[in-house]
Order: sequence, then structure tokens, then C-alpha cells
Amino acid sequence: MLVAGSCSPIVQKNTTMDTTTTKEEITDHKLVIYQMMVRLFGNKNTNNKFYGSRDENGVGKFNDVTDKALDELKKLGISHVWYTGILEHATMTDYTSFGIKMDDPDIVKGIAGSPYAIKDYYDVDPDLAVSVPNRMTEFESLVSRTHNHGMKLLIDFIPNHVARTYNSDSKPAGVADFGENDDKSKAFDPMNDFYYLPGKAFVVPQGTNAGGDGFNHPMKDGRFDENPARVTGNNVFSESPSLNDWSETIKLNYGVDNQGNQNHFDPIPPVWNKMRDILIFWANKNVDGFRCDVAEMVPVEFWNWVIPEVKKVKPEIIFIAEAYNPQEYQKFLTVGKFDYLYDKVGLYDGLKRLIKNEDHADVKDITHVWSVESKGFSSRMVRFLENHDEERIASTGFAQNPWLAKPAMVISATLSSSPVMIYFGQEVGEPAHQAEGFGGEDNRTTIFDYWGVPNHQKWMNNGAFDGAGLNSDQNELRNFYKTLLNIIRIDNPLRTGEFLELTDQQNFSNRNYAYLRFTNNQQTLVIANFDREKILDTTISFPDEFLIRMKGIKTNNFQFRNLLTGETFTIRDLSRGIPVMVKPSDAWILSF
Repeated sequence: MLVAGSCSPIVQKNTTMDTTTTKEEITDHKLVIYQMMVRLFGNKNTNNKFYGSRDENGVGKFNDVTDKALDELKKLGISHVWYTGILEHATMTDYTSFGIKMDDPDIVKGIAGSPYAIKDYYDVDPDLAVSVPNRMTEFESLVSRTHNHGMKLLIDFIPNHVARTYNSDSKPAGVADFGENDDKSKAFDPMNDFYYLPGKAFVVPQGTNAGGDGFNHPMKDGRFDENPARVTGNNVFSESPSLNDWSETIKLNYGVDNQGNQNHFDPIPPVWNKMRDILIFWANKNVDGFRCDVAEMVPVEFWNWVIPEVKKVKPEIIFIAEAYNPQEYQKFLTVGKFDYLYDKVGLYDGLKRLIKNEDHADVKDITHVWSVESKGFSSRMVRFLENHDEERIASTGFAQNPWLAKPAMVISATLSSSPVMIYFGQEVGEPAHQAEGFGGEDNRTTIFDYWGVPNHQKWMNNGAFDGAGLNSDQNELRNFYKTLLNIIRIDNPLRTGEFLELTDQQNFSNRNYAYLRFTNNQQTLVIANFDREKILDTTISFPDEFLIRMKGIKTNNFQFRNLLTGETFTIRDLSRGIPVMVKPSDAWILSF
């Protein structure tokens, strides 16, 4: 029996097919998420100076996400927009004239700064406002616009660490800042917000970073004064983290004594209550969900407590965990109460190997994901091929040609009833070719720097959002994404249908994959050819049990329609199979 939205066991010829479903299994989890780096999304400036300042390279605003932009995202098939970089974070841009404390260049990565080094949990980033004093009002208007266009919105929640210069000037009355009441003489105390290294001063990591002059600035040992040193965000219990560590951040204390291997959750540590209040603050701003950064670095007991607390205020709010340990997935869904988890280590990694045409790539990785790694909760894994942490598909380090990912994108979107996510610019083949600043040329779009994203800007067309700057190939790619994402929004089997893998096929190699998704009255056949050179010329055959089921349908002809192209054809006898000819790096979605 299938449970919790899982896919069924592999079914081949002469096997028994269990078509029993549970109520939970048919729950519709088909969210279509568009991750948008707000700082970059609406930026019309094409200057793109290396380590350029805000005034030199420009910055997108809340108000740049216009009604027209949201209308186009809705047409693209989007149901949820993940607005990335909303919370106020450490930056090298000077907002002291608005009463915002300046940050130290030694502990800011890039000129703009990382959106994951939070400076004030109760405020939005001033970069994103046309009028800095009215920044929260401008964000609230964005929330209303998004809802008015029939979409929901997610924001980041960063529970594990904060900026070394954390200083909330917008916190509600009576709220104590993190660390304000800490006993800094103790390395660990469950009542402290941070971990300390008594008797040791923080040592600024050696390397280069964006300094106050806006250029490549040598970091100087000892400029930033932190004594005693606090433990760095990625669990570095040393006063001397490296630049490659999360050296701009400090680890929050949830009552876990990392040195003594003990947990102190009773009484509830102060950080728990503070974080609950922060989540409820944003829930009351009408956000619809949280993408929870490095959720596994926070004890699952906290999530078990806090998520129900927030859902008392807003029952429909969702929580998505950035998670990377398959052995912990089930625990974070059941004990941790998360609605969804990232599927990075499983499906993403396997599909990336296939896209890159690596020697050891094999479609068996796809089978492993749904039959073993996420068995029982496949529908609750967020599938994607790009996000802010990953290489751009069109980059030189990944596929170079964005079309090589077409079969993988079809698999990501249709394999189960799970959510699917794309990253802004993915749909127009953004290659992330240049070195922007702190991030360097790393095949990714920077999260540290002020920048214009070239292919995205061609679609944005100076705020018209009409795609007038795109060439024919880029327009065709966006239309593919638009067609695919709308298919999964409206096609019933791909939203809630059962799953049947078709592995026993003539002429299939380890680069070919096919499966059925079906309901009581409709079937969808998905065929993916990851081979870059060979056409998949074969006949897809169905298991006997499926053919017996189809005999109950009174028709002499089965009409097939390729949902991606609109092409149709007729098959009289399903028992003889379905002839297909799928081009290299292509995929079909056949409805019948």
C-alpha cells in the first residue's frame, strides 16, 4: 500500500500492481515555486562593475516587482514566489543617516553582503526600498500585490546563525536582542543566546573581501573587535575561522552543548522563544511560508515545538527545510513537523550527473530516489535544478547549453506530486559567466554583490517584462518552461496520480527513462532521453496488469497527445506498445 504520497514499487511485466491509495497520498502538493533574489530581480542597471557599489551597479526594489511582473509569473505557471533576501542583513552600504548601524568590512562578504547574515530579524533590507523610512510599508505592498495575483509568497527564515554585527533597531518594545543578557564568561550556558570562547579574541580571517572603498580590500588582522570570540555559524569552535567558513556569522544556541554532547531543552532556552516570536511576527505580515535555511543544524526538537506554535496563529502556513541528509529526512518530516524538504542530495545530484553526461551517470539514480531514499514521502520533496546555492545550468561548469537539461526538468516537474522550483533567470538560460565580486566566477549568480543579471534583464526589458530583448532561442526556452509548469498545474495525473515505472523496455540504455502517472480516468506517459547523441527509437510496452485495467475502457482508438508540443496520434492496440522517437536531450509527456 502507498503511504504519504509515495510512489508505488517498480512494476514490470508479470508482476502484481497494487493500486491501493490512502487519503494522504492523493493530497495535492504540486506547488510551483519561483525563487527570486529581490535585490537582483528588478535591477535595470547593466553596468556590472566588478565589486561595484549600489550606486554604480544598481539594485532591485520591492516596487520593481510590479503588477506586470507578477502577472507574467502567474502566466508562467507559478503558485508561490520565494522572495530571497528580504530580511535586513549586514552590508557595506551606508544607511547610518536612517539610524541603521554601519557594518565592519572585515565581516561582510561582498559590497551588498550575504542575505544569510541577518542583522535584524524584525526588519526588511533597506536596499530594497525606494523610501528607506517606509521600507516595511513597501514590503507589505508587495505581499498584497502577490496575493492579488493569485500567488502565495515565501521568505527565508535563518534560524542557525546571525551576522556578527546583529543589532535590531526595529524589534518590538520589551524584546531583548540576541546576546544582550548572555553570561560571556561561560563557553556554554543553555540560557545564553551564543556560544563563547572565553579568554580568546576573534581573529579576522586572512584573505580579501569587499572593503569600505568598494574595491578588493585586504582584510587586516584584528580590525573587528570581538572579545570573547563567539562560535562561527558553521560550527567552527575556534577564534580563527577561515574566509571559506561562515566567518561573517555567529552560531545561535538552542540548548545544545556541542562540547559536552548534551541537550538542555527544559526549561525552554531563550532562543526558542525569540525565534517563535520572530516567526509569528512575519506570519502576521501575511507571508504564506518559510524556507528554513540549514534546518538540520538546528535541533529537530525545536522544530517539533515551534512549527505547531506558528500554525496556531496561521494554520495554512508552510515550512520548507533546506536539508541534505537522507537519513534524517523522515525525522524532519514527522518529528520536525516540516511540510516539505529539499531534494538536493537525491534527485538533483542524480539528474545533474545525467545532464553533464558523466561516465557514471545512470537513470537508476532516479529509481533509487523514489523507491528507497524518499519512499513514503516523495510528494513532500521540493525538486529543482537551480537555486542560489547551485551552479546555473547554462554555466560553463555545468551544461553550458540550457536545453541539455530539458529531460531533467521534465522529470523534476512530473516524477511525483511534489513541489517543483525554478530560480529566476533559469527559464531564459542565464549562464552566470562573469565574476561579480566576492563570489568570483563560480558558475553562480552572486548573492553577495550588486549586479544586473543579463539574460533576465533581456526578459525584464527595463521594467516592461515583455521579453522583447530575448532572442528566438531564449524565447523558445521560456515557452518550454511556461508550457511545462502550466501542464503540471492543470493536468490531473501529474498532480495526484499514481506512479508506475517502466523499466523493462527494448533499446533502453542507462540514459533512457519512462514512467506512467495515472488516475481512474486519465493516463500520462513520460519519456526522457538523456543521451546527447542518440535518438530513442523504440516501442514503449506496458505491464499486463495495466493493459487489463485499460481493457475496461470502451474504445477502439486511444488518442495520444504530446502535452509539450500539441502533436497527436492514435493507437488502436495498446498491447503492441507505443512507438516513440525521442530526440537526444529531449522528453515527451503523452496524455491518453
